[in-house]
Amino acid sequence: MSAMLIELGELLSGHNAVVFDCRFSLTDPLEGRTLYQQGHVPGAHYLNLNDDLAGLQAGHGGRHPLPDPATFAATLSRFGVGADTAVIAYDDSRLAFAARLWWLMRALGYRPPRILNAGYGGFLEAGGLPETQLSEPQSCASPVAVNFSGYCDIESLREAQSRTALLVDSRESRRYEGWEEPIDPVAGHIPGAINRPWQSVTDSKGIVLDEARLKAHWGDALNAEELVVYCGSGVTACVNLFSLALVGRNNVTLYPGGWSDWCTYL
Repeated sequence: MSAMLIELGELLSGHNAVVFDCRFSLTDPLEGRTLYQQGHVPGAHYLNLNDDLAGLQAGHGGRHPLPDPATFAATLSRFGVGADTAVIAYDDSRLAFAARLWWLMRALGYRPPRILNAGYGGFLEAGGLPETQLSEPQSCASPVAVNFSGYCDIESLREAQSRTALLVDSRESRRYEGWEEPIDPVAGHIPGAINRPWQSVTDSKGIVLDEARLKAHWGDALNAEELVVYCGSGVTACVNLFSLALVGRNNVTLYPGGWSDWCTYL
């Protein structure tokens, strides 16, 4: 797990990585940048979910479609990140947005970032001294970006269902059960999907559970021959994908359109 997570002690003792602050609020898209400007991990650069970690919305494809690969690679290169650059990512939302960056970089063939365990709140609680100065990025050449791997659109999802792939809905149980739906126009879940809420990967302070408890979170789903994971729009599902990788299950597919895409076809 230490290859995928970075603990506060290691962060505070020094590193040679490019650091990205991924804080974001779905209800206030400007909040993350405002918080970053008010204080961040020294040397960190800011990435915005809507502007940097997602593409343009269309009639289908969900609220946060994948960004154009070449555009995303250019964004990373603007901050000096090449295919093998060491990167650290953090947020203050129990990995929700840092894990999206982790998945995007891994799916594009980059060295995946390590995610800060306990996030920005843990950094402050451990005595970290935030800075408000904006770091000047040092750009580098952008690798040739081909395409993301490890994801499916709705047609590929239907094909996976015909092969009896196991679908995992990462949203809160109330949304999965259809008791409430605060974002999308239709409540419910994709038929046949099981529920593994993404918040269960961490404790209330954003600390990732140990391997035994992560395996308990997944249970028999770990034995499924084919796994497809989704959420509302392909963001918090990446927390579940990160947790699967932590326990050694890497051959998992993301349905980035998620419920917000699926329900547009109803």
